[in-house]
Amino acid sequence: MPDVTSTLARTAYETLEPYHVLAYFNPHLKTESVPLRLSRAGMYVGGRAAPLGRTSAATVAATFYNFNPALITFGWSEALSTGLDETDAGRTRAVDASLRDALGERVSDPEIASVVGALRAGVVDARFEGRPLAAAWAAHPWPDEPHLQLWHAITVVREHRGDGHVAALVLADLSPVEALVLHEAPHPDPAIRRRTLGRSLLLTTRGWEDSDWESASQSLRSRGLLDADGAMTAAGAELYDRVERETDAAAAGLWAGVPEAEETLRRARPFVKAVIDVGYLPGTRPRA
Repeated sequence: MPDVTSTLARTAYETLEPYHVLAYFNPHLKTESVPLRLSRAGMYVGGRAAPLGRTSAATVAATFYNFNPALITFGWSEALSTGLDETDAGRTRAVDASLRDALGERVSDPEIASVVGALRAGVVDARFEGRPLAAAWAAHPWPDEPHLQLWHAITVVREHRGDGHVAALVLADLSPVEALVLHEAPHPDPAIRRRTLGRSLLLTTRGWEDSDWESASQSLRSRGLLDADGAMTAAGAELYDRVERETDAAAAGLWAGVPEAEETLRRARPFVKAVIDVGYLPGTRPRA
C-alpha cells in the first residue's frame, strides 16, 4: 500500500505544476525578452537557473538533465551576457503580468498568503542535500507580492521534486533523451495518469533532433524497455513506475513538513485553475 505522504507528494505535483509552468508559457515573455536581447532559450535557461549564480553551462545542463547541453550553453551564455539579475527580473515581470491576467481580482485574495505560509513552513524544514537547483531557489530572495510568493514557493517545491527525479533517472541508467522517450511511450496500464507533452514539443523545447529521439528509442528497445511499436514493455513499465515511486518518496519529506498539507492543496486549487483557464499553457484554451 503506498505511503500516504508519497501519495500526497504525487497529488501536490499534479495539482500545483500549472502555476509554476506558467512562467515558461505566456505571451509576456516575448515582451520582456526583446529589450533584454534574449532568445526564448536565453529567457528560459537564464530565468530558471539564475539562482545558481554565475556557474558553468555544464553545471546548469546537469541540473536540467534532459535538455541538450548545446541549448543550455547557448541560452546560459545569453543570460550571462545580459546579466542574471536582469534576466531574473524580466522573468519575474512576465510571471507577474501572466498571473494578474489569470487571477484577476483574486490576485489580492488573502487566501494566497495563507497557502504561501503553509508551503514556506515545509520549505524551511526541508532537506536540500543533493538538490542544487531547489537549494538555490530556496535561498533566492522571495518577492513581496503574495501571488508571486506563491509562485516562488511552488517553484522551490517543484525543483525539490525535480532534483529527486533526476537522482531516480540516474539510478535507472536513463540518458536524457531515453528518459524523454520512455516518459512519452504508451504505458500498458491506461489507468496511470501522466502529464505528457508529445515528441514534437519536447524536441523543440529540449533542443534535440529527430535522430536523437530515434537513437534513444533504439537503445530502449535493445534494453527490452520498448516494444517494436514504441510502447513500454512490461520491463519498461516496471522501470518507469519505479522511477515515479522513487521520485514521490524523495519529495515526501518536504510535504511532511507542510501543516495541514491536504487542506493547503485544496485551498491552492482555485488559483491553479485560474492559471489553467487563462489559456496560456499548452493544451488549454482561454476561458469564455
